[in-house]
Amino acid sequence: MKNTKGKAFVLLISAVSFFTSCSSSKKIVSEKPILTETDFNLDSLPVSEINIPIQISLKPVYALAEKNVDTVFTSEGYPDNWIQEGCDMRYKYVFRRTPLQMKVSGTTMNLAFTGLYKIIGSTRVCVMGAAVSPWTPPCKCGFDEGERKVNVSFTNSLSVQPDYKVRLTIKRNEPQPLDNCKVCFWNQDITKQVMNGLKEELDAAKTAMEKNYSVVDLRPRFQQIWDQLSRSYNIYGMGWLQMNPQRLRINNLFAKNDSLYVYLGLSAKPVISFERQVDKISVVPSLSDFSRRQGFSIFLDAVLNYDSLSYIMNRQLSGKEFDLNKGPVRKKFIIDDCKLVGEGNEKLVIKVNFSGSNKGTFYLTGKPAYDKEKRIIEIKDIDFDIRSKNALLKSAEWLFSRRIVNEISKYTKYDLTSFIDTAKVSINEQLNQEWMKGISSNGNVEDIKLIGIYPLSRFLVIRSNCSGSLSVKVESAEFSL
Repeated sequence: MKNTKGKAFVLLISAVSFFTSCSSSKKIVSEKPILTETDFNLDSLPVSEINIPIQISLKPVYALAEKNVDTVFTSEGYPDNWIQEGCDMRYKYVFRRTPLQMKVSGTTMNLAFTGLYKIIGSTRVCVMGAAVSPWTPPCKCGFDEGERKVNVSFTNSLSVQPDYKVRLTIKRNEPQPLDNCKVCFWNQDITKQVMNGLKEELDAAKTAMEKNYSVVDLRPRFQQIWDQLSRSYNIYGMGWLQMNPQRLRINNLFAKNDSLYVYLGLSAKPVISFERQVDKISVVPSLSDFSRRQGFSIFLDAVLNYDSLSYIMNRQLSGKEFDLNKGPVRKKFIIDDCKLVGEGNEKLVIKVNFSGSNKGTFYLTGKPAYDKEKRIIEIKDIDFDIRSKNALLKSAEWLFSRRIVNEISKYTKYDLTSFIDTAKVSINEQLNQEWMKGISSNGNVEDIKLIGIYPLSRFLVIRSNCSGSLSVKVESAEFSL
């Protein structure tokens, strides 16, 4: 009985001693690292060049022109009334055209058709502007022998100015008669007179076209495009993309066969961030150089918030336990949470809150790096900060363990292979599709590579480059004159 009481007393003393020692142990809180200042800074984002060849089918334009240009022209009041330009002559005519024929080459478009005409005229003798004889019987051309034919054409040249104005220069070509026009029983050839009259009509048509279509101002349309490019867009819940356009250009403009080819170029500095940026709407600048370029090369800064990165890391590390031996004593170490911190230095700081046999905070430092061959981004050379070393050596030397560092290092490696391959597939799907009826794009991402990591104080910037090709084809669209 006495022995039992003695054992109980010993246990009681041990328990009191244990709880007393626990309550008296201090929480280990290391001071925040002070990193040596370096010349580290964020390099200026290279300008991204996006060049998109756009192929526009001119068939809808041809159809529109065919629809809007009359097929039959007659003298006023035909067939009842006459046109009388003087005392001694009167005439009336009917002129119809064949379907329009358009040929394009370079920046020149040739608009042509064959004209078929019939003309009736009469003459009389006049003295001092007064008629002294009746009108002769009507003389006809193009009736009994069939309509007379003449080839008519206009040559149109296009040019795009830096102020977004498209200038159309129209040249009326000399009409080419295919048949002679002979009238009356003496077969008088009046082809030359008919051609002179036709040229007057064609010159009037040329003047009307120049008045209505010689200058087309595209600036309002390009301003709309510029405004859209200047806005922020949510990309599949991954963040916000802001293109930050710098310049627009038309690298080349030419026509071939039934298509118009416009090589549109864009210079931009795109950025992806977790938080939406303020839209910066500005006036579209004038078009820049016209040199021909191909493909696209996009430099993209992904601005990653440290809190979001810490969340990803904590999904793997939070609650992880370790049993560490310190001589005969077994110690338990539990990671409560980790937090990534940037100091505007080349290194990142990992703040570790822990519990277990001891409780507190210490800091690790490491340098973010990217292995191009393995496509792995990681924090290399992770080690205890000097201040944390000193604090742990004084109060909990057992925590100063490479096992803890090595375990945390495992979860600071991110294999981007799957992400890059998935991104390629996803982007290619977006590049190769029909955006709306009659308008489709075709493209291919050749490479996506990470070219820089910048651990700034408020966020981590990952810079990448995406290169490839993209083209747009416009088979049909709504056109209006």
